Order: sequence, then structure tokens, then C-alpha cells
Amino acid sequence: MNDKFASGFAQDLESMIALKCALGYSENTYLEKAKSFDCRCFEVYPGQQELTQAIVLNWLKPEPGKSPQTIHGKAAFVRALGKYQKSIGKAAYILPDRFTAGGTVFIPYLFGDDELAALFHEIDCYQYPRDPFRPHLLRTYFRMTYTCGLRPNEGRNLKRNEVDLNSGEVRIIETKWRKSRTIVMSEDMLFLARSYAGIRDAAFPGSAYFFPAPDGGPYSAQKMQGKFKWFFARTKPGIPKDLLPAVRVYDLRHRFATAVLNRWLDEKKELSSRLPYLQTYMGHKDWEATAYYIHLLPEKLVKSAGIDWEAMNGLIPRVELWEK
Repeated sequence: MNDKFASGFAQDLESMIALKCALGYSENTYLEKAKSFDCRCFEVYPGQQELTQAIVLNWLKPEPGKSPQTIHGKAAFVRALGKYQKSIGKAAYILPDRFTAGGTVFIPYLFGDDELAALFHEIDCYQYPRDPFRPHLLRTYFRMTYTCGLRPNEGRNLKRNEVDLNSGEVRIIETKWRKSRTIVMSEDMLFLARSYAGIRDAAFPGSAYFFPAPDGGPYSAQKMQGKFKWFFARTKPGIPKDLLPAVRVYDLRHRFATAVLNRWLDEKKELSSRLPYLQTYMGHKDWEATAYYIHLLPEKLVKSAGIDWEAMNGLIPRVELWEK
């Protein structure tokens, strides 16, 4: 066993650092992160010797108490390791250069099926006797955000006259990039929206907003984000709040996109030809932003579909995806 490292990456970590030192870099530039990475792999990926997408994304998840800026350094390290392994003939995953472009990095939290079901169970069971209308609003808002792939602000700022409860059409008016689009709710979502609208009309007959706050205006992002994190925490009662994964309402949109892509893969659809449809539905400015979601799919699933990762690696969008 290597005297510095214990995971399956031990030899490659030692060799990469030796190479970097031979090229004039200081060992300290890489050693601390290499030890941390090695420890994570020893605990979570025992025996794994080649860098995979799953290992990289796990390594880049924000840690409690750590500044998001530390992700930039971790990304640079794991990218260098991927390139080194590739250079010696291993099938390593190389983190795209544009993954951490811009000043903000946020790794999306992708809800598993059981986690999503538990989350909506908590939302559906929520009661607030002081304001009986609020539970109806929250369960409808969060489900519409998810099932329609909305940006959180698109749902919060939605006007009453922008939702057609007959046809199920939702008109998203000049949001990001001042673009507008029309989407159609599923039958289940439309049924829920109609039921909710009847209650809303009785509680807030004069508000122009589809999801009115107590003052009749739209809810703030902070209020909705706070409730979302509260619901998520209730699904994991055994975990201290400061150790919970960082989640955002926006992650429902990420889950929507990956669910659509997964369904297309199940149906043997060719993803690159279908992406423009998803781009239009989600309101992305460029189709490259939509293509990013392919990188969030399970690695084995993507490989089995024969996706050209080398071509897709050039399609990572800038920070646009991580807006609030």
C-alpha cells in the first residue's frame, strides 16, 4: 500500500504528483486535495481505480461549513487527475473546463424516486391552522414547478390570467432573457390546479397572482426556499440539519429535465435530436444549456445509450443554469 494514499487511486495520485513536481509545480499544490480525494474514495468507492462521472460529482458536492469557492480548487484537481489517467490509457472521466465557469458554482441535488415521493408526502400532509389556504398553495406551487419544469420565479410570479384552466395552458411571459413560452399541464396537474384555483378565488378574490402571498402579491424566493428546505429536512429526521445536502426549489426543475431524458432513453429516442423540444419547453436560450442535463444522468445509463461524451463535453453552459 502507498504510504500516502490508501484508495485504488493511490498509485496514480502518487505518479501524477511526481509528474507535476518534475514539471516545476510544488507538491503542496496537489497533496492536500489528493489526500482528501483519496480518503473519500477509500470510504465511498473502495477498489475503484478509474475516475468516473459519479465519483467526480460526489467529490464536488458542497460540504457543510465549506465555502462554495473551494469547489473551484477541487474541480481543478479532479480535472487534472482525469487528464493524467487519460494520458496513461485509462478510460477516465474528465470534468469539462466550463463546468465551473463564472463566479458561482452549485452542484444540483438530483432527487431519487423515493426521496421525491417522501418530499411530496410531507408537502401534502402539511397543515397550517392559522392560514388553511397556505397548504393548498404550497402543494400546488411545488407540483407545478416540478411537473412543468418551471424556474422557481416563473411559478411565484405567475399571474391568474396566465393560466388557462380549460385548456391547461400556462403562459410564461418574458422571464429569463425576456423570452415567453406556453406550456401545457398534465391532466393530473390541471385537475389539481382547478381545485386549488377555486379555493384561491375564495381566499384572495382581488389578487392578480396565481400563487398570492398573504399581502396579495407574489411570495419571495426566500420564503419558498425556506419552506422547501423545511419539507426536505422532515424527510430525513435522523440527520442534523447542518449535515443535510444543500437543496433548492430549482432542483425540482433539474429533476424534471433528467426525468424527461431518462424517459426518452427508455423509449430508445436519440437524445440530441430531441433536445430542441426540451429546450423550447424549458425556455433555455441555447440548446447547449439543455444538453447539460445529459451530464447529470446516471453514468451507466448514458454509456449504454452510446452518447458521444467527447462531443457533449463542449456543451456545458455557463452559470445561467444556477440562477435563483
